[in-house]
Amino acid sequence: MQIVLFDTDRWDELLPLTFTRPVAKIRIGILTLSEKWEKYTSGAVSFYTRKHLQKIYPLHLSEDNLVVNSALVPDKNTVSQLLTLETGEAYFYQNIFLAGRFTDQQFNLFIQKKWNPVEKEYALEPFWITHFCDIFSYNDKAIRQDFELLTMGRKSEPLSPSNRIVGDPKLVFIEKDAYAECCVFNTTNGPIYIGEQSEVMEGSVIRGPFALCKHSTVKMSAKIYGATTIGPYSKVGGEINNSVVFGYSNKAHDGFLGNSIIGEWCNLGADTNNSNLKNNYAEVKMWNYPKQRFVSTGLQFAGLVMGDHSKCGINTMFNTGTVIGVSCNLFGDGFHRNFVPSFSWGGAQGYTRYQFEKAIETAQRVMQRRNMELSKDERDVLQWIYEYSPKV
Repeated sequence: MQIVLFDTDRWDELLPLTFTRPVAKIRIGILTLSEKWEKYTSGAVSFYTRKHLQKIYPLHLSEDNLVVNSALVPDKNTVSQLLTLETGEAYFYQNIFLAGRFTDQQFNLFIQKKWNPVEKEYALEPFWITHFCDIFSYNDKAIRQDFELLTMGRKSEPLSPSNRIVGDPKLVFIEKDAYAECCVFNTTNGPIYIGEQSEVMEGSVIRGPFALCKHSTVKMSAKIYGATTIGPYSKVGGEINNSVVFGYSNKAHDGFLGNSIIGEWCNLGADTNNSNLKNNYAEVKMWNYPKQRFVSTGLQFAGLVMGDHSKCGINTMFNTGTVIGVSCNLFGDGFHRNFVPSFSWGGAQGYTRYQFEKAIETAQRVMQRRNMELSKDERDVLQWIYEYSPKV
């Protein structure tokens, strides 16, 4: 059976994070959504996504395909329920497609809206991502699920006695070649996962739920509150609360990051701070790409959402509920606007269009530092975003 992770209009709701990826490549908890499906099903996944992403994330069909709404967060019960589907059947929830089991011919007819599967009633309450704020709002639950999935039946590597554990020591799991000395790990409110070849430097204080993914670093004397995820190949320091860093990004210095999501290949300059609470304690509004206006999140705490390849200089300030697009270069004093379109260059005093070739040069330099190259297909994706985005 082939697993096909199917992007619906949720892709639009999750912009700017999905400009550069299918929904299933979003990280929530310890793993990305696609990695969760691979773990739970022990099979390969493929993607049905927007045309400009399809070369990087190809679609593979077989005679038997489990097609799943890519915003659905899997667990054992969800996967068991979906596997009961017979060919030609599908689950819907409040008229929204959840999953179906289709032949390759049925799938092609389904996406062309020329065939309707047999609808079955879904017995569970779906756990899925409907808005980018769900990523940090549900990260607590997702870390706990992934922690159980990744550690069940396994033994943690030993933690150096120079560290202090507050709470249940069994809720700290250390992968191979991870390093931590003279730190405090508090599992009272949730588990702590330290990934392979990662490092927590001395003096750091971490409260679970927390996930540090492979090859990532927590810098000296960092203060991190749950529920926070630091994706692979990242460096973080300062104070962080209930935030998700997708990977390959740095917030290596002092400053506050709260109730926020940072994409890949981003860099936050020293003493960058974001607000996550309005002075009047009102619900936070954030930019919505499909509606092209600010929309209430229903949340009192919401911080910064930053798309891939964006950077900001030292002492940058972001107001409550700020959305930054892809490949922005931001600097200067004062608060930035609450919405900054992709490929913007400048600060509170004004923005200009970031020249495409200059942005590509920066992306190439940053990736070369990690011994990676910007592929032609990745460049084409950035070109599509550049042409799609409004000029400033």
